[in-house]
Amino acid sequence: MRNREISLTPEQAGELAAPVMAAVLATSPKRAQYWIGKKRKLVAELLKVLEGNGAGDTSDIAGLPTGWQAFYRDLFGLELDFSGLRIPEKQEGFDRLLVVAEGMTPNKLYDKCVELFPCWRYTKNLDFITSDRDPKNGAYVLWVKDGQEADEELKNSSANDLKKKNVTTETLPERLLHELKYFKETGKHLDIHNWTFCVGSRDPSGYVPYVGWDGDSFRVGWCDPDGRNDNFRGRAAVS
Repeated sequence: MRNREISLTPEQAGELAAPVMAAVLATSPKRAQYWIGKKRKLVAELLKVLEGNGAGDTSDIAGLPTGWQAFYRDLFGLELDFSGLRIPEKQEGFDRLLVVAEGMTPNKLYDKCVELFPCWRYTKNLDFITSDRDPKNGAYVLWVKDGQEADEELKNSSANDLKKKNVTTETLPERLLHELKYFKETGKHLDIHNWTFCVGSRDPSGYVPYVGWDGDSFRVGWCDPDGRNDNFRGRAAVS
C-alpha cells in the first residue's frame, strides 16, 4: 500500500478511533477472525468509508452497520454473517437501515416484543400473513425513514391507494423489527399518535395489518385495504 500524507490532527484521529473501536467490539468472533487474516483488505474497506469513495454506492457491504450483528446476538442469541448482503442505493430522507435476518417471521418478532413490553395482536398466528418481502427466503436490507411517527405525506391513503401508486412500504415483519430496534436504542416506541399501515402485507382475507402503540401496549390490528384516515399511514421504504 502506498504511503499516505498524514494530515489529521490528534483530536480528529481520536474522534475517529472511538467509533471504529466500537464497531470492532460489536463484531462477532467469527467475523473478527476473518478480518484478522485480511488486515490489508480491512484497511482498504475502511478507507472507502472514511474517504467517501463511492459515497453514494451503498451497495458495498462496508456501509452495513455492525450494530445489527450485535442486535441479533444480544436479542436472539444469533451469530450472523451479513457480508454477502447487498445494500440498496440510499435515497434522500431514508436514513435508517433495517437488516432483516433470515427466519424472522412475524410470530418470532412479535414474541420477542412480548418479552420486552406489553403487547396485543388480533390473531394468535401472525405467520399466516404474507408479505411482499419474506425473511423465509433469506436475509435482506432496506432503507426506511427515521421518524418516530409513520410518514405524514402518506396519511389519508388506503393500502390499495398506495399499491396503485407503487409505493414501497414496510411490511409487518419489517415494522416489528423496526419497533424492536428503536426500543432497544431509545427505550421508546414508534407510532405513539398514529398507526403504521403495513401495506406490503396481507392476511388470507385480504386485510392489512397495522401497528402502533396504544396508550399502554403495542398493538397489531387489521384494517380494510380501502380504509383511510389521518392516523393510518404507510412507512415508505427503499428495498
